[in-house]
Amino acid sequence: MPTAAGLFKQVAYKEEVTYGTVPSAASAQLLRRVKSSLDMTKDVYESNEIRADFQVADMRHGVRRVGGSIDGELSPGTYKDFFAASLKKAFAAIAPSTSVSLTIAGTSPTFTVTRAAGSFLTDGYKIGHVIRLSVGSLNAANINKNLMITALTATVATVLVLNGVAMVAEGPITGCTVTAAGKNTWVPSTSHTNKSFSIEHFFSDLTQSEVFSGCKVAKIGLSLPPTGMATCNIEFKGQSITTASAQYFTSPTAATTTGNLASVNGVLRVNATSVANVTGLSMDIMSDQTGDATVGSNVITAQYPGRVKVSGQFTAYFDSVTLRDAFINETEIDLYAAFTANNTATSDFVAIGLPRIKLGSSNVDDGEGGLIRTYSYTALLNTAGGSGIATEATTIQIQDSAA
Repeated sequence: MPTAAGLFKQVAYKEEVTYGTVPSAASAQLLRRVKSSLDMTKDVYESNEIRADFQVADMRHGVRRVGGSIDGELSPGTYKDFFAASLKKAFAAIAPSTSVSLTIAGTSPTFTVTRAAGSFLTDGYKIGHVIRLSVGSLNAANINKNLMITALTATVATVLVLNGVAMVAEGPITGCTVTAAGKNTWVPSTSHTNKSFSIEHFFSDLTQSEVFSGCKVAKIGLSLPPTGMATCNIEFKGQSITTASAQYFTSPTAATTTGNLASVNGVLRVNATSVANVTGLSMDIMSDQTGDATVGSNVITAQYPGRVKVSGQFTAYFDSVTLRDAFINETEIDLYAAFTANNTATSDFVAIGLPRIKLGSSNVDDGEGGLIRTYSYTALLNTAGGSGIATEATTIQIQDSAA
């Protein structure tokens, strides 16, 4: 009998209609991974009887629990469903702004995109969004480029070109279209979703299937090192397992093929300033799930969501006192980042925005080389944002070009 090998293992998932009930086999999604450690455990109860033979006479199995994580290298579109579940809101597109008259101005690296009429704010754009310009008779240097919005009014979007290639001043150019690439999600103020998934491990070399049901996202950890791939760790809490000698999610949709993200490609802005001195960034999106055992059931019958809490840390060379003083003075700042799969103008990307953060520590190291400070941060609800305003009323927003 063969031994299961990781290269033959497939991971597929599908959203559940009813919590804990495995959905129909069609239309599941294969998932890229570095590792999937999902497994089922059981509570164990050992008899405490005092016996003349000095021995334990019985042990019983109790409540089932599914736990573990899926580790992956961050790529656009791949983990969108789990990000949306964690933030309690489905990804949605912003309707493009069409037939717009635009004027491009500025010098590298900052440019302005000014519209003659209408409102970027009314149309739903926010600081941190990545937009693209198209149609009209725009110069080729201005068409279909990833432009990250760094400041925004009704008629003027200040932008950075993610691949660093300069735009050309021109305008007004009529008949243009402005599009926020892909789709966006954020933690909303109302109408929160409560998604669960069934996730299958199929061992094709053994023709064995394990389907973990009732899986809810409890935490997403992101790591963006200065060298190497951006990674994500998605922790789940689930209900039970179903085993079979055949693949359950038959004919799943092929895994995504978007490029992996690396921290060296893209833009990171802290306190409204682009920074090149950050040596590492990590982020934890906590959306923990809790549930208790009940009499007459060997599974947790329901999991209840907790608050969405975002925190992390970044390290940066100590080359100014701005961030140190933001910690000392308890000054609130922002953090926006967009990371691309390559350096082309329309590269796929993931953009993350924390419109309101507060630093919790500022610790400096010592040594012969450049001194590095470590800053911990906590993201807070941006009470100043909302509809028709330049920032979102949320703790965290995520834009995925392949969502």
